[in-house]
Amino acid sequence: MNFTSGLLLSTLATSLAAADPQLESWQTANTRRYARIYETDAARLAGAPVITWMRGPTSQTTPSYAGVIQISSSASWVYLRSSGLGTHIMGPWYGNAARTQAFPSYPANMGVLFRIPRTPTIPTTKTLTGLAAIGYFVDGVAAFDNRDAFSYSTANNTDASPVNGLRGDGVWNREAYHNEGHTFDPAFAHQAMTNHHYHANAPAVRFQLGDHVDFNPTTKIYTESTGPVTAHSPIVAWLQDGLPVYGPYGYASPMDPKSGLRRIISGYVKRDGTNGTTNLGATGRSTLPAWAARAQKRTATLPSTAFGPAVINSFALGHFIEDFDYLGDLGKTHGTDFDLNENNVRFCVTPEFPAGTWAYFLTIESNGTPKYPNMVGRAFFGTATGGNVNAINEPVTEFVRASQASPISVSATHVGGAVSITWSSVEGATYKIETSPDATTWSPLAPATAVTSSGGDTTSFSTATMANHYRVTLTALATYDTRGAGGLSGVGNSATAFASLGSSGTARLINIATRVALGGEAGTPIPGFVLSGTGSKQMLVRAVGPTLTLFGVAVVLADPRLSLVSGNTTVASNDNWLAADAATFTSSGAFALTAVSKDAALVAPLTAGPYTAPVTSTDGGSGVALLEIYDAATSSTLNVINASTRAFVGTGDSVLIPGFVISGTGSLKLLVRAVGPTLAALGVTGALADPTITLYRGATALATNDNWSSATNAVEISATAAAVGAFALPAGSRDASLVTTLLAGSYTAIVSGVGNTTGTALVELYVVP
Repeated sequence: MNFTSGLLLSTLATSLAAADPQLESWQTANTRRYARIYETDAARLAGAPVITWMRGPTSQTTPSYAGVIQISSSASWVYLRSSGLGTHIMGPWYGNAARTQAFPSYPANMGVLFRIPRTPTIPTTKTLTGLAAIGYFVDGVAAFDNRDAFSYSTANNTDASPVNGLRGDGVWNREAYHNEGHTFDPAFAHQAMTNHHYHANAPAVRFQLGDHVDFNPTTKIYTESTGPVTAHSPIVAWLQDGLPVYGPYGYASPMDPKSGLRRIISGYVKRDGTNGTTNLGATGRSTLPAWAARAQKRTATLPSTAFGPAVINSFALGHFIEDFDYLGDLGKTHGTDFDLNENNVRFCVTPEFPAGTWAYFLTIESNGTPKYPNMVGRAFFGTATGGNVNAINEPVTEFVRASQASPISVSATHVGGAVSITWSSVEGATYKIETSPDATTWSPLAPATAVTSSGGDTTSFSTATMANHYRVTLTALATYDTRGAGGLSGVGNSATAFASLGSSGTARLINIATRVALGGEAGTPIPGFVLSGTGSKQMLVRAVGPTLTLFGVAVVLADPRLSLVSGNTTVASNDNWLAADAATFTSSGAFALTAVSKDAALVAPLTAGPYTAPVTSTDGGSGVALLEIYDAATSSTLNVINASTRAFVGTGDSVLIPGFVISGTGSLKLLVRAVGPTLAALGVTGALADPTITLYRGATALATNDNWSSATNAVEISATAAAVGAFALPAGSRDASLVTTLLAGSYTAIVSGVGNTTGTALVELYVVP
């Protein structure tokens, strides 16, 4: 049996809070590890990274944790703490294309404290991007603009460089990827002195985010996927003006999420004589493009003292950012001939901003090669008030704590006469394990070896000591680089696993169904479920409307549409069910749907994780629908452990009626909840003020509850909720909750409002191992 605390809140419960991309898009998954680099190609191919390093100005002699450390916010700002080091394995870097010359420096912990404005504003007069960090990627690594900090010196007839000591005239500015691309590592990053950063496409970040990038585990190289694009790119960075940067793929039509997906097209082209541009190969670099003349506040026609070099191999077209023209200055139309404006933004809807936002996009060729202007034009589109700060000098609310200060989640699994305790851990940490019969009095787990060092992202410890509760506490961290940590160490963090014996045998949930109202006052119901275990299995999900008329339901949802979503990814969707799925209906025990009806159903192979199944009305109508989830496989290595539905609770025939089926031998211990008042604290308006829940088998009432904390087993209810990862209900709240152990069979629950009150409620079902 498996007992888990610290599980993610069910996807459904999480969705109750209003989305806040400025806080939620930062990546913390791999931050509990030390930052690592490959020093050479040989080390990369051998898979032999190091956690400390020295070269040139870099002296990273103690390990540093990778990436984001903390995200917090005030009404005006979002604050990022980060080491500035990638959560992927960085490097190697070379100084020449032949990869025989060592790059002069390695990255180091930069102790970043950076802020972006909470509410972006769009000024008429734009601010030019500067050198150094203009924002941060969501892995906590700096974003630099499209220049490499050097320009051409006409008087000296050469590019400025660190070697010759020149800075250049600032007229013909070197493009970063063209001139420095050979120094980038496989993640398209390098460092200025010790400041690790991206100028353009960041394939390692995009791979971690699932954004159409492949990774070869043998060569350790990232490549753009060649298959069809299946999802809108995620947010990959935030710039100083508070606007997001997306990966390279978006909706074909900026305001229509149903318009298909494609690579977003830059508004810049090389000045090669096509598209109405000047042919610099013929005229020489004697004029600036209009956008550069505006940025530099000079005329487009240059004096001879500001001419650039002729277009030859050593100064090929694309060498300078001024080698590119903006199509909007050449009579082309933004939004028709190209997607992104002079600043490399467009106004569009995205998964995170369904009402629309101004957003930058990474621009690439089809093979992933950066395409000018890469990420941002020569100027910010928004007011660039963000930047580095020395301290946070205002009250803030912490959103997430990561890296060495990450919270712990712990589970305890009974196997025969032993218990395996597993927890999310921090590299280089030491932990102690304690036991308790009541979660109040704690004793160290004997023998003394219960104090154990972390084995990485997760650590496990096996013991023969049986207890109701296990607690894991971080007691020490090996020496590490504390720059940027803001005093956050994680020492003292703890988490508990509740090990109440309840479920037994092979009993498992094979069907969960909820009859709901949809549309109008009832709004949009949101069902969800969580699969736990190993492997994958077929799941059947249905939204039945028209066929309900055969069962005497009068006002049905005429044309439901169903989607299946994992995280931000739509796994499958259906409007009108497929005849090919009818056999799965039968084998799963689902009733048949009327031929060619407009009911919705989908069958999909799923792996462990949380899923939601949003249901909408295709024709905008309203009515009653039956939302169903079926385990369509016979295997039991992967099972439903949590199911939830947020829906409107009416009166009479419009009360909320969830049902479920248990199959197998033995019994299943369940936590069943009807949450109303606590939803208000999560931002839900119109929540049901006082729900009551009654559990039935057939016509027999098995258990009922009105206010959970008034129940005789309130302590057990609270402990069970914590054990399965359910969010806490405040003591004294009028939410309803039951803990019960059931045999195989079919069950229903009726959720209604005390005194015939109505409102939105969240009905939850958790398997208690």
